[in-house]
Amino acid sequence: MDFGLAISSLKIKKILTKIGFTIWLVCILIYCIFPFYYAIISSFKEGAELFQVDYWVKHWHWTNYLAVFEQQPFGINIINSIIVSTLVVFISLLLSVTAAYALGRREFYGRKTLLMVVLGVSMFPQVAVLSGLFELIQWLGLYNHLGSLILSYLIFTVPFTVWVLTTFMQQLPLEIEEAAIMDGARPRHMIFNVFLPLLWPALVTTGLLAFIAAWNEFLFALTFTLSEHQRTVPVAIALISGASQHELPWGIIMAASVVVTIPLIVLVLIFQRKIVAGLTAGAVKG
Repeated sequence: MDFGLAISSLKIKKILTKIGFTIWLVCILIYCIFPFYYAIISSFKEGAELFQVDYWVKHWHWTNYLAVFEQQPFGINIINSIIVSTLVVFISLLLSVTAAYALGRREFYGRKTLLMVVLGVSMFPQVAVLSGLFELIQWLGLYNHLGSLILSYLIFTVPFTVWVLTTFMQQLPLEIEEAAIMDGARPRHMIFNVFLPLLWPALVTTGLLAFIAAWNEFLFALTFTLSEHQRTVPVAIALISGASQHELPWGIIMAASVVVTIPLIVLVLIFQRKIVAGLTAGAVKG
């Protein structure tokens, strides 16, 4: 009888644990999704409706979305962000793959020190390098040009991608490299023909994170661009103004935020399998 009660109590504890864990996951999910959901419903509100606290849309107004593209060249700003973020990711991954091969597969004096320097550079705040970078960009004649953003964004994307890809590169089996050397493969063939296909999950994961960082960057974009046709979307959203200096057009701002978030969601949905594979590959040594 006592044995049966013990089994029953264990089953009850397991059920209560599962229920508690499910409730906890639901709370986390609501906490993460609710801000974006509220931004969506706010983007369809007009006038006094924005100051009414409700959690659904009574009237679907598309005027905020039309105003985003009518009041400023927001379409050009989106294209600028796509161009800058894509080129930053391409250059970062190209440099990082070659650097990761040297740091992860070759032994040389000062390798660990160099890795620590790479990690340390990624920890520097943007403000610390802003003045020096501004002088460099002016000297190169890149001020108010998309090239200034590409150059400045590489400062924080390259150290991150180098560090992550070096970790992945170190986990690849040594036998693959030895077999390639026996076949007469040179370093460039080793990188692009042997290791690159094996690094696709890591490249997608790090590339997507670098893309998001470049897409959301604000300080450099605000400092190095002056013309509204050269701005990226974070600066364009921040500079949206109302009819007067005391008015903040929350509906238009929310509509613009929803528009610029959609490409990131699409990218995550497209590459979600590669992202999961990259994260799990980084956690298991192989």
